[in-house]
Amino acid sequence: MLAYAEGTPRYGNQDGYNVIVGGGTFESYHDHPRQLVWLPAYKINSSAAGRYQFLTRTWDDLAERFNLPDFTPASQDLGAIHLIRQCQALSLIHNGRIREAIHACRRIWASLPGAGYGQRELATDELLGVYETVGGISID
Repeated sequence: MLAYAEGTPRYGNQDGYNVIVGGGTFESYHDHPRQLVWLPAYKINSSAAGRYQFLTRTWDDLAERFNLPDFTPASQDLGAIHLIRQCQALSLIHNGRIREAIHACRRIWASLPGAGYGQRELATDELLGVYETVGGISID
């Protein structure tokens, strides 16, 4: 659901894991690609990369704190889980309270409703639909 919200799976051929913000791709999973991309629609430079669009500074913090050795899909998944846990949303997800989990994570991912970064935000009901389509269970 997060990858869908960030829009990464529609680029590249690796389910979004090798996507750079703006739709480009990178080749090596050795480390975060550390590329700044100008986004004229938002008038910002961004280093977001990977399935969950980690900024370089966020990835560096996660890699150091949780000993993530590379930027492989497995490390990206673990990094996303750590961010969700940091938002105190992991238990909400385990309890099927997905609407609340989305709200709790909105400051991390700009595509979530209520994020407030001035970027495209998806509706909660759309995200819940995606979550349920891929097998998630929501009690919301």
